[in-house]
Amino acid sequence: MSEPLPAAAPAHSNRALYVLLLVVFINLVGFGLVIPLLPFYAQSLKAEPWQITALFSAYSLGQFFAEPFWGRLSDRIGRRPVLIVTILANTLSYVALAFAPTIWIAFAIRLIGGFGSGNISTIQGYMADVTPPEQRAARMGLLGAAFGAGFVIGPALGGLLAHPEAGRLGFQIPLFVAAGLAALASLGVFLFVVESRSPSAPDALRPHRREALQAAMAHPVLSRVLLVTLVSTAAFAGMESVFGLWTHARFDWGPREVGLCFAVIGVIASIGQGAVTGRLARRFGEPRVLTAGLSIIAFSLALTPFAPSGAAVPLFVGLTAFGQSLVFPCVAALISRATPPDQQGAMLGLNMAAGSLARMAGPLLAGPLFGLALGGPYWFGALLTLPAIWLGASLVRRARAPA
Repeated sequence: MSEPLPAAAPAHSNRALYVLLLVVFINLVGFGLVIPLLPFYAQSLKAEPWQITALFSAYSLGQFFAEPFWGRLSDRIGRRPVLIVTILANTLSYVALAFAPTIWIAFAIRLIGGFGSGNISTIQGYMADVTPPEQRAARMGLLGAAFGAGFVIGPALGGLLAHPEAGRLGFQIPLFVAAGLAALASLGVFLFVVESRSPSAPDALRPHRREALQAAMAHPVLSRVLLVTLVSTAAFAGMESVFGLWTHARFDWGPREVGLCFAVIGVIASIGQGAVTGRLARRFGEPRVLTAGLSIIAFSLALTPFAPSGAAVPLFVGLTAFGQSLVFPCVAALISRATPPDQQGAMLGLNMAAGSLARMAGPLLAGPLFGLALGGPYWFGALLTLPAIWLGASLVRRARAPA
């Protein structure tokens, strides 16, 4: 059985943790730099609205197959080598995307890039390795804060660097910068992040995806958490994939305005996950905070299409991001509490696969709905979140409250 490495000293573990958070931040600056530009990048390749949302889904399709694979592999061979390989794959995908001549080649690059960079479960597994159970919600909140901070700098930087008037070439500089940041993050892992796991048992002794899914579905907590991830992420991803199209149609926004709005959203998400979620979870328990976050998402999605002006959009969408900032760390903490140490990478990977499946379905549904009504993806997302709220409320009775 694979176990976390013995903690030689608290200072050593803390140093590794903070280095990893910095690496996550650098990598997410690159990721956040690209995401708000994708609709406009796809338009430069003469893409239709459904192809634009499919471009979002392609990356998630790759992650769907990748997350359980990388999570299980990190349980067996260690977190560090998996992080190095996946972040380097991210670097190559950005470079390739900068030279994609057609939307279909861009689609293929996003698909391969999603498989190569499906490492969120590995990062979460590292956090769980070096964190006591009672502190995991707060530490997962710090991880979420690093994600949020990356989305503060990245989208704003991408909006400033993009030049849509130059066509496809106008998006190459942001993609090159994203590739450079990913390469820097990989170097940071290689130089400064220490391994958190000892050598593992053979892979044949550990559950594969089907067995892990069967075990999760039979578990009273894991089954509900996975369904919450599936439903709530689909709602959020649908909104995100049409956001650039929606703001352009409603308020004539371009990449710069969308990037700055995503930066505001990143500030809100970072504060929520870094300063609020851990405290609320310690006081009320992860299930109650999770349910509150889902309720906020449903409420804000329903109201966003009624935003009276462009100035009000960051407030409406920021409320959705704040709800998501409550959900993300609580889901990861609940899974880590309910899972044995040697299977946490696999179960967190299974949860990320559920999220990837949702990020495929959400944009694919949002594209046609956007064609029917501008606010269609938002209203559908609000309705979709309602069963997730019920599932979250049922966890209050079943999940063990934090000590």
